[in-house]
Amino acid sequence: METVHKIGRRKTAVARIYLTEGKGDITVNKKDYKSYFTTGTLQYKVQQPLMLTENLESYDIKVNVYGGGITGQAEAIRLAITRALVHIDADHRIILKPEGLLTRDPRMVERKKFGQKKARKKFQFSKR
Repeated sequence: METVHKIGRRKTAVARIYLTEGKGDITVNKKDYKSYFTTGTLQYKVQQPLMLTENLESYDIKVNVYGGGITGQAEAIRLAITRALVHIDADHRIILKPEGLLTRDPRMVERKKFGQKKARKKFQFSKR
Protein backbone atom coordinates (compact mmCIF):
# COMPACT_ATOMS: atom_id res chain seq x y z
CA MET A 1 0.00 0.00 0.00
CA GLU A 2 1.29 3.44 -0.93
CA THR A 3 1.06 6.52 1.29
CA VAL A 4 -2.37 8.16 1.43
CA HIS A 5 -2.26 11.97 1.77
CA LYS A 6 -5.40 13.81 2.96
CA ILE A 7 -6.24 17.24 4.38
CA GLY A 8 -8.68 18.11 7.16
CA ARG A 9 -9.76 21.57 8.29
CA ARG A 10 -11.61 23.04 11.28
CA LYS A 11 -11.95 26.79 11.97
CA THR A 12 -8.46 28.05 11.01
CA ALA A 13 -6.62 24.77 11.71
CA VAL A 14 -5.29 22.77 8.76
CA ALA A 15 -4.05 19.18 9.15
CA ARG A 16 -2.17 17.24 6.48
CA ILE A 17 -1.87 13.54 7.19
CA TYR A 18 0.25 10.82 5.58
CA LEU A 19 -1.22 7.38 6.30
CA THR A 20 0.83 4.23 5.70
CA GLU A 21 0.54 0.62 6.83
CA GLY A 22 2.23 0.09 10.17
CA LYS A 23 1.70 -0.70 13.82
CA GLY A 24 -0.41 2.23 15.04
CA ASP A 25 2.03 5.10 15.60
CA ILE A 26 0.51 8.60 15.37
CA THR A 27 3.02 11.46 15.10
CA VAL A 28 1.84 15.08 15.24
CA ASN A 29 4.40 17.76 14.28
CA LYS A 30 7.27 15.29 14.96
CA LYS A 31 5.94 14.50 18.48
CA ASP A 32 3.91 11.56 19.74
CA TYR A 33 0.23 12.54 19.70
CA LYS A 34 -0.10 11.79 23.44
CA SER A 35 2.52 14.41 24.28
CA TYR A 36 1.06 16.91 21.76
CA PHE A 37 -2.56 16.48 22.92
CA THR A 38 -2.33 16.22 26.71
CA THR A 39 -6.00 15.75 27.59
CA GLY A 40 -7.85 12.46 27.15
CA THR A 41 -10.67 14.14 25.24
CA LEU A 42 -8.37 15.40 22.50
CA GLN A 43 -6.56 12.05 22.28
CA TYR A 44 -9.95 10.35 21.91
CA LYS A 45 -10.93 12.74 19.10
CA VAL A 46 -7.77 11.87 17.16
CA GLN A 47 -8.29 8.11 17.64
CA GLN A 48 -12.08 8.08 17.11
CA PRO A 49 -12.21 7.13 13.38
CA LEU A 50 -9.57 4.41 13.92
CA MET A 51 -11.46 3.00 16.91
CA LEU A 52 -14.80 2.92 15.08
CA THR A 53 -13.29 1.07 12.10
CA GLU A 54 -11.14 -1.18 14.37
CA ASN A 55 -7.87 -0.04 12.76
CA LEU A 56 -6.02 1.25 15.86
CA GLU A 57 -2.93 -0.87 15.16
CA SER A 58 -3.14 -1.12 11.36
CA TYR A 59 -1.73 2.22 10.19
CA ASP A 60 1.08 4.65 10.99
CA ILE A 61 -0.01 8.28 10.70
CA LYS A 62 2.29 11.28 10.30
CA VAL A 63 0.53 14.63 10.78
CA ASN A 64 1.55 18.21 10.01
CA VAL A 65 -0.92 20.61 11.62
CA TYR A 66 -0.88 24.39 11.94
CA GLY A 67 -3.25 27.25 12.73
CA GLY A 68 -6.09 27.52 15.20
CA GLY A 69 -6.17 26.20 18.73
CA ILE A 70 -5.50 22.74 20.08
CA THR A 71 -9.15 21.57 19.89
CA GLY A 72 -9.55 22.78 16.30
CA GLN A 73 -6.32 20.98 15.40
CA ALA A 74 -7.53 17.71 16.95
CA GLU A 75 -10.81 17.93 15.03
CA ALA A 76 -8.97 18.78 11.78
CA ILE A 77 -6.81 15.66 12.27
CA ARG A 78 -9.94 13.59 12.93
CA LEU A 79 -11.50 14.74 9.62
CA ALA A 80 -8.30 14.01 7.68
CA ILE A 81 -7.97 10.50 9.16
CA THR A 82 -11.63 9.81 8.38
CA ARG A 83 -11.17 10.91 4.75
CA ALA A 84 -8.07 8.71 4.42
CA LEU A 85 -9.86 5.64 5.83
CA VAL A 86 -12.78 6.13 3.42
CA HIS A 87 -10.29 6.51 0.54
CA ILE A 88 -8.66 3.17 1.47
CA ASP A 89 -11.91 1.24 1.97
CA ALA A 90 -15.33 2.59 0.91
CA ASP A 91 -17.04 0.26 3.43
CA HIS A 92 -15.73 2.48 6.26
CA ARG A 93 -18.08 5.23 5.01
CA ILE A 94 -21.10 3.27 6.31
CA ILE A 95 -19.61 3.26 9.84
CA LEU A 96 -18.23 6.83 9.89
CA LYS A 97 -21.02 8.79 8.16
CA PRO A 98 -23.70 8.28 10.89
CA GLU A 99 -21.18 9.48 13.51
CA GLY A 100 -20.88 12.78 11.61
CA LEU A 101 -17.13 12.38 11.05
CA LEU A 102 -17.24 13.02 7.30
CA THR A 103 -18.86 16.45 7.69
CA ARG A 104 -16.57 19.49 7.48
CA ASP A 105 -17.79 21.86 10.22
CA PRO A 106 -18.25 25.18 8.36
CA ARG A 107 -18.43 27.42 11.43
CA MET A 108 -15.75 30.11 11.34
CA VAL A 109 -15.12 33.25 13.37
CA GLU A 110 -17.12 36.18 11.98
CA ARG A 111 -14.95 39.13 10.94
CA LYS A 112 -14.85 42.37 12.90
CA LYS A 113 -16.66 45.24 11.17
CA PHE A 114 -15.40 48.81 11.09
CA GLY A 115 -17.23 51.29 13.34
CA GLN A 116 -17.94 48.45 15.81
CA LYS A 117 -16.17 46.99 18.80
CA LYS A 118 -16.33 43.37 17.58
CA ALA A 119 -18.21 41.42 14.91
CA ARG A 120 -21.65 42.25 16.31
CA LYS A 121 -21.02 44.30 19.47
CA LYS A 122 -21.32 48.04 18.98
CA PHE A 123 -19.60 50.90 20.77
CA GLN A 124 -21.54 52.17 23.77
CA PHE A 125 -24.31 54.58 22.72
CA SER A 126 -24.88 57.72 24.75
CA LYS A 127 -28.11 59.64 24.20
CA ARG A 128 -26.96 62.72 26.14
